[in-house]
Amino acid sequence: MYNTERILQTFAADNSVLPKPSIIMPLDQIILLAIIVASSTLYATRWLPFEATSILVIAGIALTGLQPPEEALAGFASSATLTVGAMFVLSTGLVRTGALEAVTINLARLSNGSPRRLLMLLAVTVPVGSAFVNDTPVVVMLIPVVLSLSAQFGVRPSKLLMPVAYFAMLGGTLTLFGTSTNILMDDLYRQAGGPGFGVFTFAPLGVIYAAVGGTFVVLFSNRLLPDRSSLSELTSGRQASTYITEIEIGPASTVIGQPVEEAFERIARLSQRQEPPEPTRRHRRLQRRQPDGLQPGPANNSIEMLAVFRDSRVYHAEETRNLLLQPNDSLMVAGTAKEIAQFLESTRSALASVLVDGQRTTSDSLEAKVMEAVVLPDSRLNGRVIGDMELNRLYGAKIMGVQRQGRQLMRGLRNMRLSSGDVLLLQGEPASLHAAGESEQLLLVEGVDQSILRQRKNRLALLIMLGVILSATLTSIPIAILALTGAGLMVVTRCLRADEALRSLEPRALLLLAAAIPMGHAMETTGLAQSAVNLLLSVLGDANPVIFLSLFYLLANLLAQFISAKAVAVLFTPIALSLAAALGLNPTALLITIAFGTAASFLTPMGHQVNAIVMGPGSYSFGDYVRFGLPMTILMWITGSIFIPLFWPL
Repeated sequence: MYNTERILQTFAADNSVLPKPSIIMPLDQIILLAIIVASSTLYATRWLPFEATSILVIAGIALTGLQPPEEALAGFASSATLTVGAMFVLSTGLVRTGALEAVTINLARLSNGSPRRLLMLLAVTVPVGSAFVNDTPVVVMLIPVVLSLSAQFGVRPSKLLMPVAYFAMLGGTLTLFGTSTNILMDDLYRQAGGPGFGVFTFAPLGVIYAAVGGTFVVLFSNRLLPDRSSLSELTSGRQASTYITEIEIGPASTVIGQPVEEAFERIARLSQRQEPPEPTRRHRRLQRRQPDGLQPGPANNSIEMLAVFRDSRVYHAEETRNLLLQPNDSLMVAGTAKEIAQFLESTRSALASVLVDGQRTTSDSLEAKVMEAVVLPDSRLNGRVIGDMELNRLYGAKIMGVQRQGRQLMRGLRNMRLSSGDVLLLQGEPASLHAAGESEQLLLVEGVDQSILRQRKNRLALLIMLGVILSATLTSIPIAILALTGAGLMVVTRCLRADEALRSLEPRALLLLAAAIPMGHAMETTGLAQSAVNLLLSVLGDANPVIFLSLFYLLANLLAQFISAKAVAVLFTPIALSLAAALGLNPTALLITIAFGTAASFLTPMGHQVNAIVMGPGSYSFGDYVRFGLPMTILMWITGSIFIPLFWPL
């Protein structure tokens, strides 16, 4: 037997007094199951902000008597919650001081212009960074770097950004600090009387995971990912006299029914690998009667088509050639002020309206710049209704549209509630847009170089983080104490300002932990976990333990694609411990299975927040995640099913 035999016996004894499951479930189990189903639905659909759902879960557990009030609120004082919050501060300290950016960029330069070599270097550096730093700031830090490198190498960002997100998720499986889910499961295991996990307990399988997954990404990303331009590419690098704006096609417009390639001589082309079109395939210029006083300009001065917005879809330049223009289409175009004014008058079109402090109004300036801005997890705009944000009054930034999970939304924005990963299409003066991005924690997506400020504190920040890791590895001091000490040192040594440290705390993640922990306790005390185990045993019978393990992985992984990995971990941990007690299995193996299963959320953009963050800058659709993530998910499932029993025998 294992050294956890006593733990298993204790856990089994605690559950032995619970009533055996029957056709009719006890009332407390029915109430808890209803709370779990309702909260999972809200987490998956985002009908309510994550924070609101978590608060309702805590209130529901306390008001229904499933847990005493002090137990329902215990998640706020949990060592897991405190550790995760401190790790957010430590991660932000490393990012703010440029401690990781310089290493990443220097290694990327070694790629010598080869996209494949760049991917191989990122496959090494990104997992190592995200093994000790929260993966969200790592990905946020790398997005402008990757955009810059993709422009230099002549490769679309869509070929690189999703791999970066996947590398970060793979790196999270290397250490205890890699994901907040690992920290949470360590806390739950210790509360159940188990030994918990060490800093490098996950490393043996994590290295194999990173190697297998990284190899798949390097070999197949070019084939499976789209070669698609983003709006940030289309709107960057143009002459100062060229303006980017949006035009609406009204019912009286003369271009209705025309193919785009006839209405526009110039359609944006970005890929440096693409050959110029043959003379016989040159785009025909739309011959239109010019109003009095307006003479047609020379052929090379016509405005350029960048994108077409129709309903909830965006058609990028290369997808528009044979598209017939329809009423209410919105066109993103580039040209001089004279060219755009001439086009508007000759085609009876108008500048698109923008959202100014919740009200639609017609854009009155061509000189304003158009820029994409990704809503980050710690943004103050998270959960806020667009009509109440007053970005124009505060910063002079007007909202032209919102992209959510690959769908471009141009209408009905006033009552829309923003969530992490949404992409705002903003219009305003560059200084105003940058002020809004800095104050509201928005990632402004531009295809330009981002200079790295090599601050004097970067080595100090690295030393603080290294001290936390070594102390957690070599001493018996609780990880929560070490992480809080490191976070405090980041502020005391001025690697971070106090306000930056406070902004680094992600309310969504911390409140989710505070809600998930009492929910897990309620599953034990009500007997719902034991009922789930009995159901599994009745279905699978005397199946091989490896089958239980593989099924556990698959269920945890599929649920984590749609609801939070932390919520899945809390729901599955008491079931895993009860199952281990019933079958005499190694509980560590089952918990490791849950940790790796929930970490491999490659299949959907909502599976992990880094997937949502790269969706806009990479111009990905939901189908892109399924196409690339499905084989990746199957490969990781097979890898876990083979190697977990080898490293942690059942």
